Amino acid sequence: MNDTRTHLLTVGRGLTAQRGFTAVGLQELLKAAEVPKGSFYHYFPSKEAYGCALLEAFVKGYKADLTETLDDGALSARDRLLAYFSDWRLKQCSPRTEDRCLVVKLSAEVADLSPGMSAILQGGIDVIVAKLSAVLRQGAADGSISPTDDPHALATTLYQIWLGASLMASLARDDGPFTVAMAATERLIPRS
Repeated sequence: MNDTRTHLLTVGRGLTAQRGFTAVGLQELLKAAEVPKGSFYHYFPSKEAYGCALLEAFVKGYKADLTETLDDGALSARDRLLAYFSDWRLKQCSPRTEDRCLVVKLSAEVADLSPGMSAILQGGIDVIVAKLSAVLRQGAADGSISPTDDPHALATTLYQIWLGASLMASLARDDGPFTVAMAATERLIPRS
């Protein structure tokens, strides 16, 4: 029973990452997942509810990946931050669209479309920024990053730089914006 729900979310994740949420029709999803229409409505009362579940699953998985990268005790806090952003670049440049971040793909699309989906995306962003803030504080403590007066503001700035770089790289179909973003990141988190 849960296998079908999970399968619908997995297939939808790939389609949505490739084409966006509104561009993927319910019939297309059901055909790609090889699931009858009635099964969809057994698990999700609407396409919007499906979108919320899709984003909740993405955010949950992203939190696990975030913890794995940013809690790596073998690296200094600065190296963990740089590894996180290097990984961001790799995923956003991956030929596999399902590797790419749904926050990047869907933020503008669902902002006015669905308050529920927007709230899930914003909650995911809040978790990321809080984690980045914590690592900035750890960097000041371990001496790998110069202390900052406002780690939360710096974490927000870094996130916004990388979100913007992701959008620009997508538009240009070139990874140059990530080179600029990494250079800015390295300047903003100088060694102690």
